[in-house]
Amino acid sequence: MRAIVLVAGAVFRESVRDRVPYSMVMFSILLMAASYLIGQMTAGQDLKIVKDLGLASIAIFGLLIAVFIGIGLVSKEVERKSIYGLLTKPVSRPQFVLGKFAGLVLTLVVNITAMTAALYAVMFYLAWATPALELTALRPALDPRMLIAVVLILAELTLVTALALFFSTLSSPLLATLLTLGLWVAGHFNADLRNFENVIDSEAIAWLARGLYYTLPNLAPFDVKAEVVHGLPIGLRHVVLTLAYAAVYTSLLLVGAIAVFRRRDFK
Repeated sequence: MRAIVLVAGAVFRESVRDRVPYSMVMFSILLMAASYLIGQMTAGQDLKIVKDLGLASIAIFGLLIAVFIGIGLVSKEVERKSIYGLLTKPVSRPQFVLGKFAGLVLTLVVNITAMTAALYAVMFYLAWATPALELTALRPALDPRMLIAVVLILAELTLVTALALFFSTLSSPLLATLLTLGLWVAGHFNADLRNFENVIDSEAIAWLARGLYYTLPNLAPFDVKAEVVHGLPIGLRHVVLTLAYAAVYTSLLLVGAIAVFRRRDFK
């Protein structure tokens, strides 16, 4: 456990020194501020615009951090040949992989917390500057659905981080990036595979689509931005099952990444 903590701390410190997360957080903050200005141009829709663009910016910039830093967690060590020195220390390969994963998740938590704080600052200003907000808004700056959406975004990004780490252990950085982004896109349209058999006549293709539906990550349940923007309820059962799905799928990806990394020969 101590080795995992040490590796995670090293990853976090290296990520903090990296300008990429700071740049993405700044872009996200600017986008949230711009959403308020755009909202002023749409009568009665300013609250929805700020929520929608704010949550979308957190999800997109968090995705970029997870993918582009996650891909380099292992490949960067191999390219710099620092992996040889690390593996001679009292750190096993599973501890190395888990430490890298934990460090990036910690980086994501810090960055998403900063972006969420910026979004809440915009919402507080909106509530203060517009005292005539509809009562149905229920003090938008304190809307608990916002935190639920952020937690599910973080859970999705944790899964994507494990996906990026898995591909980085068995392929080149470019291919790992393309595979991770490709599966992220496919994961948000995974539900269409379930109904694919209704639009085709081939039984083989229908079975293939059904197999892909159960194999590929299903990321659609993590997206509750529409419910938050329109004030719809988000069921506790949906949140619990989605978090459990993320935990199980992430664990399987980490097991796979450890298995692949154990077999790699760095001599």
